[in-house]
Amino acid sequence: MKNILKPALKPVLSLFFVSLLGLTPLTYADEEDEESDVKLTYVEWSTEVASTNVVKVVLEELGYKTDIMEVTAIWMWKAVASGDVDGHVAAWLPTTHDYYFKAVQDSVENLGPNLKGTKIGLVVPSYVTIHSIDELNANAEKFGGQIRGIDPAAGLMKKTEQVMEQYNLNFQLEEGSDATMTDALADAIQKKEWIVVTGWTPHWKFSRWDLKYLDDPKGIYQPKDNREHISTIVHKSLKTDKPEVYRVLDNFEWEPADIEKLMVWNAEKDADPYENAKRWVKENPDKVKKWLE
Repeated sequence: MKNILKPALKPVLSLFFVSLLGLTPLTYADEEDEESDVKLTYVEWSTEVASTNVVKVVLEELGYKTDIMEVTAIWMWKAVASGDVDGHVAAWLPTTHDYYFKAVQDSVENLGPNLKGTKIGLVVPSYVTIHSIDELNANAEKFGGQIRGIDPAAGLMKKTEQVMEQYNLNFQLEEGSDATMTDALADAIQKKEWIVVTGWTPHWKFSRWDLKYLDDPKGIYQPKDNREHISTIVHKSLKTDKPEVYRVLDNFEWEPADIEKLMVWNAEKDADPYENAKRWVKENPDKVKKWLE
């Protein structure tokens, strides 16, 4: 589905999300998963790949067999709420994942920010001469009438649909993934073409290319009175069931510079995020020690 959902379908979509979050628990047939001490979910976004693998390495060094499972955003939240997994370190709050959090908040515990100073919005190469979302319509032809997006279940995509509606944008929101979005960005930059993508900080693309966020005068992506951050979410029972794991997840917190370094490594050709996470943990013993206190 390439075009955004029509407004008339949005109530149906909301009901769909509610019913999906209320489905029976997920099951993982893999025997190895059943023997895991700790299970974490994540979405294949560069930030979450980096952070989840680091947590996996730290827990494994404590002796816990830890499995991480890549899922869509809605199932990431569902799996924690149902107790099928122990948690995730990928909650973009208070805006991007607000809908998911409110749907399951009675079944999960928010351990607070693990990364502050995040941001979401529409991103263009710096050579693009417009500076605000409300300038997009006048230049729609230059952008091919498209906004390059990511996983359709991502909170960022849901927020972008709101932005398109509020600004009356005559654009199509193209679904894809982190990889397809950055591939399109790389191709456009090489050809000096205009392109607009859904973006977030931290992300390695800002280290590789000269990019900028378009101003959001209506404050839809990030209201001026709050600061977006990434939080750690765990199942309600984790503190009682696995107190040491709970403590590590509760203590887990790092800076944008920490994760950006790891994300650059992960963006290299044939990179192994797990091996890079082990390298990062080895090179940052003081930071890791605080998580274990």
